[in-house]
Formats: sequence, structure tokens, C-alpha cells
Amino acid sequence: MNEQQLREQAQIKQIDPSQDQTSDKNNIERIKQLSSDELISKYFQAEYQPQSPDIKKARKRRKEDVQFHYDFSIPEDMQHIGEGKKFLIRTYGCQMNEHDTEVMAGILTEMGYESTSETAEADIILLNTCAIRENAENKVFGEIGHLKPLKLENPDLIIGVCGCMSQEESVVNRILKKHQHIDLIFGTHNIHRLPQLVKEALFGKEMIVEVWSKEGDVIENLPRARKGKIKAWVNIMYGCDKFCTYCIVPMTRGKERSRRPEDIIQEVRHLVAQGYQEVTLLGQNVNAYGKDFADLEYGLGDLMDDIHKIDIPRVRFTTSHPRDFDDRLIEVLAKGGNLLDHIHLPVQSGSSEILKKMNRKYTREEYLELVRKIRTAMPNATLTTDIIVGFPNETEEQFEETMTLVEEVGFEAAYTFIYSPRDGTPAARKQDDVPEEVKKQRLYRLNDLVNKQSAASMSTYQNKTVKVLVEGESKKDPDVLAGYTERNKLVNFQGPKSAIGKIVDVTITEAKTWSLNGVMAENTVEVN
Repeated sequence: MNEQQLREQAQIKQIDPSQDQTSDKNNIERIKQLSSDELISKYFQAEYQPQSPDIKKARKRRKEDVQFHYDFSIPEDMQHIGEGKKFLIRTYGCQMNEHDTEVMAGILTEMGYESTSETAEADIILLNTCAIRENAENKVFGEIGHLKPLKLENPDLIIGVCGCMSQEESVVNRILKKHQHIDLIFGTHNIHRLPQLVKEALFGKEMIVEVWSKEGDVIENLPRARKGKIKAWVNIMYGCDKFCTYCIVPMTRGKERSRRPEDIIQEVRHLVAQGYQEVTLLGQNVNAYGKDFADLEYGLGDLMDDIHKIDIPRVRFTTSHPRDFDDRLIEVLAKGGNLLDHIHLPVQSGSSEILKKMNRKYTREEYLELVRKIRTAMPNATLTTDIIVGFPNETEEQFEETMTLVEEVGFEAAYTFIYSPRDGTPAARKQDDVPEEVKKQRLYRLNDLVNKQSAASMSTYQNKTVKVLVEGESKKDPDVLAGYTERNKLVNFQGPKSAIGKIVDVTITEAKTWSLNGVMAENTVEVN
């Protein structure tokens, strides 16, 4: 599945624009567990202190305990600063960025700002960026250039760059040198300081740069502006300690830090009370959850088991690392119920030699053994994956190993990409003797195989009735509704608008490569 196919698949228009503001205050008594006043003042400091990113510092893993903060609030002098003004956030990249955007939107809303989708109406524009591939960075710099005329027309407009790109020294230096119309740069670890940073941008005269190279602590009780009330992201941990040689994420997102289970469970229960039908548990390496706890043995399997008991129809999680996918998690997922058996399990390559160069710390054989365990416990599980083509010096034989692994596992979908070197990663320093044209040919062959396997899996749904969580109208046709099955298959069908937000039965009449068409059955299943 290439990027064009991904765009074609995402054709659901959310028609419930209501914003869910959640800012639980139930844990305020736990402030007593915080460390010294000095540490609190560091994370909620009133004064802006210029800080640029440092990739060497970001690579280090310190032994200090992670602190948990429960007293986030909007400073009194910023609580109404946005009244009569609007904000726009453009989001690039992964689900974690989407979650971060919800938090920033929640903060700005509590400051009095309104959301808009029109750049000409916005008083604040934030670009929440992705650093995983060069193409994503090029899109952001293109957008930065497009915004310059708008800034010249409206000098009071605040333009900010945040997210993973902001954690890179080369990116910040480029903005400082070539894009003086940018007002604000901040990173992934200090989103909670957005009110203070906006204040400095409003009343200061210089570009504001505050990027923490040391990861932040865990900040609870942040407000969120979620889109609609159907599906919700629930972040359960931050950061990644795997240090794959091609990946910048351990430097942009910091070390692994898990939220406390009681805070996660409380958030899920709160979402249930509001009528949400599905939650997705998020983490850069979600099944490393809990491994950093010093005071209890509690992993993702235990968390899923507890959420299994909560009355919410659907629970997913992403993204997994095969190295941390343990037997306890498989045991719990096999219980079924609201724990869905669609598992996204990035393999990246089918060659043990390439996997070693990537520092994935598992072999082809170990990955296949994990798949065997999953299939044994959940025979009908749907497996999808991520694959990188053209890693430095990948041979034809090594690429063929990836092709045979895709066939052996039977992936029903895959996010496939040509290797993109990232500054600051070990792989970017490697000499690469694979011509670009060869990489493109390999990607084409891989996508052709994945497309055939996807089409074959879709064909098995022909004339069957499936349960679909209806998310909204199709962007291509407002008379058509769209939603996803339990195994994450996109379904388009005609039905009443009253079905949006509900789980309904749909009989499949046509199977395509990446989606299904159907008709709504009479016996609609409604879950409130």
C-alpha cells in the first residue's frame, strides 16, 4: 500500500464537528506525589527560556525517574486571550501526531480560540510535523513557503512549527536562516507550555524557539478537542528505546515513559460515558508499555485485560514492535470480545541480515514464530505490517526474502516505503550502492504482491454480513456512508444518516482491493 492508496482509503467525512473537551480534575490530590517545587517550576515555568534542539542530548537515556504531573491549568492571564480569534492546526504523520493535535486544539480552545479550516480566517496556524521520511519534511517546508504571503498580509498572524521535525537541529537551523516569518518553534516534550509560548509570540519581538532535547515527564489532565464522539485515541505511553538504525523517533520522542494504568482506565471510562464506540491505545512502541515501571509488574496484556472488562464495543492498539509482543498479550487478545483481532505488526524486512543492520533485534525465523503463536491463539486474526524497500546495500536475494515472507504470513495490507535517510541516524551514514530505479522497481513489485493479497482477502467477504462502525459520509459521495469492520476493512454503503456513530450490519455486495461496498441490513445493531 503506497501513499496514494492510503489517501484513497481515507475517504470518510466526519460530520459531527462537536469538540469533546476533557480535563479531568479527579486526581488533584495526587499532586502530593510530585517531586520538589523546583522540578514543578521547571515544567510549568512562567518565563520563556530559548532552547534549540541537540541531537546528542536527545540520544542519551537518563536514569532519572519519570515524574507525573496532575495540575495543568491555563494561566489566568491567558484564559480569554483568544476570544474572537481562530486557530488552525495542520497535522502530518502518525496517529501520535493526531493525538497531539487534539491536545493542542483543546488547550487553544480553553484559551478562547475557535477552530477553523480556512487559513485566511486563522489568527494562529500551527504545523504539527513528522520527521519519519524526507517526503513529509518536504511537504512541511512547502507549506511554510506558502504561508509567507499570508504573514505579509497579516503581520499579527502567529505561525508555529511543532512536532517531530522541530526536534531536529537541521530543521530549526533552516527555519532560523531562511524562514523568518515563522514566529514559534516548539517540540514534542513541551506541548503543555503552549499557553506560555503563545503569550511570548503575541507580545515578544523575536522568533520563539523552545525545544527540549531531554524528554518531558508525563503531564495528565491536558484538555483535548476530539473530532466527533465515535472513535478516540488514548495515549498510553511516550517515546521509544529501540534505536532502529533508520529511525529518528527515539531522538524526537525521547525515552519510553508509560502512563499509570489507573489514569488510562479512567480516561477510557470517561470516553464510554460520553458514548464513544472505539478506542485505540497509542504508543510509538505500544507493547513496551509498563516495562519502565519500577513499582509494579504490569504490561500491555494486563492493561488490555482490564480494558476488556469495560463496556466499550471496540479496543485497538498501535504500533507494535515484534520484540515486545509477548505471550501474555496474545493470551489476553485471544479472549476476543471488545479486543479486536486486527494486529498491525511491522516487520520492515524479510531478511535476517537486513533486520540485523536495522537493529530490529529479531530474525526472520523469530518473526514467523511470533506469527505462528498469534495464528494458533487467534486463527482468524488479520495481520498488517510496515515494510522498507531499498535499505542501504539491500541485495536482490534479500529483497526476495521480504517477498516470500509477505506471502508466507499472508499480510492483508502493508504500508510500504522506499528507505529515506534521516540525519542523525546510523543508517544515514552508510554508503548505498542500490540505484534509485532498482528501489522503485522493488517497491512496485512489492505493492503488486500486497495488492493481490489484499484483493484476495477482500473477496472472502463477498455476500457476507459484517458489523460496521459508521463514522460518517463518504468524501466522494455524501449519499454514501462509510465505516470500518472489526478487522479494519473500509466499507461503503447507503443508509440513513441516523446510523452514523452506531454499529450496524452491512451485507457485502462488492469486494474491491482496498474497500468493500454493501447494503445495510435491516437488523441494525446499535451500541450506546
